[in-house]
Amino acid sequence: MFSGIVADIGTIARADARDGGLRLSVQTRSLGMDDVALGDSIAVNGVCLTVVAIQGDAFTVDVSRETLDCTVGLEHAGVAVNLEKALRLSDRLGGHLVSGHVDGVGEVVAFDDLGESWRLRVRAPESLAKYIANKGSITINGVSLTVNHVDGAAFEVNLIPHTLAMTTLKELCAGTKVNLEIDLIARYIERMLNAETKA
Repeated sequence: MFSGIVADIGTIARADARDGGLRLSVQTRSLGMDDVALGDSIAVNGVCLTVVAIQGDAFTVDVSRETLDCTVGLEHAGVAVNLEKALRLSDRLGGHLVSGHVDGVGEVVAFDDLGESWRLRVRAPESLAKYIANKGSITINGVSLTVNHVDGAAFEVNLIPHTLAMTTLKELCAGTKVNLEIDLIARYIERMLNAETKA
């Protein structure tokens, strides 16, 4: 589990084909690898991946073809990515509970400078629209954000300068594809309601 509070911006140093998927080497800047062990999970652009090798300030992960088919931002070397280590039970939950399992890919509709903040408008897949609620939580490329407005399958979030400085979201523009993860609570509520209906 993660919180959606990005700890570092890394760079995909290598992306090598492997067993139908990719083996990625990710270079960190300040993530701190001293407490990371083989088998640990790190969220890369919102995707939970397992560390299979550690080389100084870099780590290696394998990405399956299935994961590549339902996410964006992991395919090419040189790309900047948001990084977060998995939560420990003693950690503060500054964002919201994030699984690192991307639910779908959205598209940036607009990214507007409002002066003191930026307004990001994203169109989600129609299948995810029902899970996105005003003042609810959503994860975009691994960043925990609060939904400020919903219009059909499109929604808006506001980004403060600190968020832009600490994440890759500052690089977004209209037409950019992004990884989306809906709020876990919405997913479980739907499951419970469906179970009651079938009972």
